[in-house]
Amino acid sequence: MKNIFIDVDYAQIYKHGQKIGGDVFLLSRNPDSNQIVSTLSDGLGSGVKANVLASLTAHMAHRLSFSPIDLSHSAQIIMDTLPVCKERKISYSTFTIADIRYGEDMENIAVNLVEYDNPPSLRFSGTDPVSWTRSKTELQREGAFKKEIISHSVFHLDVGDRLIMFSDGVTQSGLGSSMPLGWRLDGVRKFVVDEIAKDPDISSRELSRAIVQKAYSLDGLSAKDDITCVVVYVRRPRRTLIVTGPPFTKEADAILGEKIKSFDGRKIVSGGTTSQIVARVLGKKMKLDLSCWSKDVPPSSTMEGIDLVTEGMLTLSRVATILEKKLNPAELVNDPAKKFVEMLLDSDQVHFIVGTKINEAHQDPNIPVEIGIRRTIIGRLRKALEEIYLKETSQEYL
Repeated sequence: MKNIFIDVDYAQIYKHGQKIGGDVFLLSRNPDSNQIVSTLSDGLGSGVKANVLASLTAHMAHRLSFSPIDLSHSAQIIMDTLPVCKERKISYSTFTIADIRYGEDMENIAVNLVEYDNPPSLRFSGTDPVSWTRSKTELQREGAFKKEIISHSVFHLDVGDRLIMFSDGVTQSGLGSSMPLGWRLDGVRKFVVDEIAKDPDISSRELSRAIVQKAYSLDGLSAKDDITCVVVYVRRPRRTLIVTGPPFTKEADAILGEKIKSFDGRKIVSGGTTSQIVARVLGKKMKLDLSCWSKDVPPSSTMEGIDLVTEGMLTLSRVATILEKKLNPAELVNDPAKKFVEMLLDSDQVHFIVGTKINEAHQDPNIPVEIGIRRTIIGRLRKALEEIYLKETSQEYL
């Protein structure tokens, strides 16, 4: 696995009273071309109509970004395709596209950024705001009351750098109430500097959530518009080890213990028999943890040197379902599955050690069929982590 990771995540709150957002964010990675594309689109108005317009724009931008067409030309194609509101004489949708390319070892990370009518993106190197030059292209579309400007820029990101993109629901939060002119770009910039100063390693997920929650609070906890924030963060990877299933032979137990002890990162052990083996080879004691539980999964345990110890198949299956459905961990009950998911989302690289000994307990016909075998669930976990959350995963059998 690589020693540099590009952490991309976002947070969003819908406009008060809406069940669907008018802001749409798309994120894709193409390992073959070493490319990541992040697209944020804001549809005119809110609700279903805005969502349809923003989705159309975002998907068009996304597809064009992966094509050989120059990104500036792609932006003009999108502009020519987008309709103009007959009443307000403005575009039905705005967009920001970040096309990120990198070398084989994640070196030379280049960002091709196109912005149309969203608030200007922000860059930071550590806690220091970074300014850069944007080239501007003017377009006069039929039906629009003024010339429209597309901004285009190219720059490089190094380890510790961040790029932050957001919709106007962020910069205009608090408008006319807590802040007469709204939060504005300067307010967001200062808030980000303070957040990074408090936690220099704050993840994209945590920082985007903090920005959105701050904007939400400025709106008096009743969002006046869709609030969306995207954060791109280049950093050293956070690694997590997941051990599940007993090794095929008893002689391999000691090998498993050495792999756990030598792993540099957080560690999760999943499975009753597996945790007993780990406790024995590491010489540690396990203690049942009843501080968090739910009807969906058994309680977890605590063990010195291990960050999380859970039951096996039921918990893994529940975690896979949460990831596949993209459920928000903040809205889940406080149980081992929630802790498991939060650790995975805060990780960049996840390594699985899968024991191959057949567990007789899983031949019980009372166990739900959908749980499947361990390897199937691990496959679901890896697919969700890689395709939905752009994590790097690896696996070995023991």
